[in-house]
Amino acid sequence: MTHAFDRWTALKKRAREGGGAERVEKHRSGGRLTARERLETFFDPGTFTEIDPFVTHRVEKFGLAERRIPGDGVVTGWGEVDGRPVCGFAQDATVFGGALGEAHAMKIVKIMETARKAGVPIVGLNDSGGARIQEGVMSLGGYGEVFFRNVALSGVVPQISLILGPCAGGAVYSPAITDFVIMTRGTSQMFITGPDVIRAVTGEEVSFDQLGGADTHASVSGVSHLTATSDADALALARRLLSYLPLNNLEEPPSGPTSPPSASVAAELSRVVPEDSNLPYDVHAVVERVVDVGSFFEVHAAWAANIVVGFARLDGRPVGVVANNPAVLAGTLDIPASTKAARFVRFCDAFNLPLLTLIDVPGFLPGTAQEYGGIIRHGAKLLYAYAEATVPMLTVILRKAYGGAYDVMCSKHIGGDLNLAWPMAEIAVMGADGAVNILFRREIDGTPESERAALREKLVSEYRAEFLNPYLAAERGYIDDVIDPAETRARLVDGLKLLASKRDDRPARKHGNIPL
Repeated sequence: MTHAFDRWTALKKRAREGGGAERVEKHRSGGRLTARERLETFFDPGTFTEIDPFVTHRVEKFGLAERRIPGDGVVTGWGEVDGRPVCGFAQDATVFGGALGEAHAMKIVKIMETARKAGVPIVGLNDSGGARIQEGVMSLGGYGEVFFRNVALSGVVPQISLILGPCAGGAVYSPAITDFVIMTRGTSQMFITGPDVIRAVTGEEVSFDQLGGADTHASVSGVSHLTATSDADALALARRLLSYLPLNNLEEPPSGPTSPPSASVAAELSRVVPEDSNLPYDVHAVVERVVDVGSFFEVHAAWAANIVVGFARLDGRPVGVVANNPAVLAGTLDIPASTKAARFVRFCDAFNLPLLTLIDVPGFLPGTAQEYGGIIRHGAKLLYAYAEATVPMLTVILRKAYGGAYDVMCSKHIGGDLNLAWPMAEIAVMGADGAVNILFRREIDGTPESERAALREKLVSEYRAEFLNPYLAAERGYIDDVIDPAETRARLVDGLKLLASKRDDRPARKHGNIPL
């Protein structure tokens, strides 16, 4: 028995040493935590349970026979986050650079299957150079097994990926399939091929950070949803994100105590949004005066900032928020904004998070770049996402709601449950200037040039008074009510209480065909 315990102790110690003291020290010198330190920081103290610590690769070639390290470069297990169960894995970059081999992959697959069966989120702490070259096709097969589970778990349990070091090749595809990606500034990168390959193939000179750093993926590609300043910050962001989410698609999101804004803050809403529809403002000021104090948690903030998405609490209940932002591109919908919002809406619908949509949109962004880039196809993604959703959907038109964008942004016609408007709302096919140019072109062209400006001003004024208001839509029931801005939160809270038990049956089908 003593011999058995000695062997057990030695193996456990070897597993905890990772790639050895020298490699661990080098890893830490770059400002990064080790795989085990990351897991211990992420989970509630003392709750992490490791599985498969003795697994090793089974490859005899390329000198690997003498390099069998218990755990094979990835730590897997489960623990608790704010008292709720979560499964997770952390790749150990001190062992084979975190590269994925067959045994390494099977450990990840096993904990993913555990998460599926238990109905709990899976969080991956990624720090890997990609496929383990020495294992050849077995590494590729391992990645395929992981990808297959990512897809199988999609919409079943939340999947969150933290990129905590350089990740390349296959190591970026799995995170790309998950629901949210968090990157650390200065220490993490994601790319399919690195700068050296790009230089050799295309002649382009680009640094690791320029190519695939946190800021690049947060603001240019949109691959990353949240940017952290360190490992600890990234882990804290992941914990906060989980606080809004249910454990799985069959559960409701976790409610908490309510913290309503003061009456004076609510009264400020009518002053936050300028009545002049041509003046910009930051929609964050509206969101923060409607949802519970301090509860708004924005994601994808640096990408497609003309639309704002994130989680918040409304009377203690988690909701997903989608809002046009007139401070950027006048709040128009372009290709990135449409894709960003569509993906967020579909996530919320998959995990029973009610949707709150705040509208101030002059339409889709015009231009050849948008048309050639497929704005029709990409804009249709957002339309599809809302029309497909069955969660409670609350909509408030703050100011502009023009053209097809009115329909797309959770209108009554595509499934909105409670659709409200402020008195200054403008619901029309287009703005007054454009409408007058089309409707009265002949009349204007036939008027002496000295009188045209006065005539145009008169026609625009008349069009605004007649059509740019919420009452025509309200007369037809497209808007449920026109409300005082100060009432917004109270009306939304009441609506959410009623719709908490919403049921919406749809025709049976294998799946729809969203215009990807």
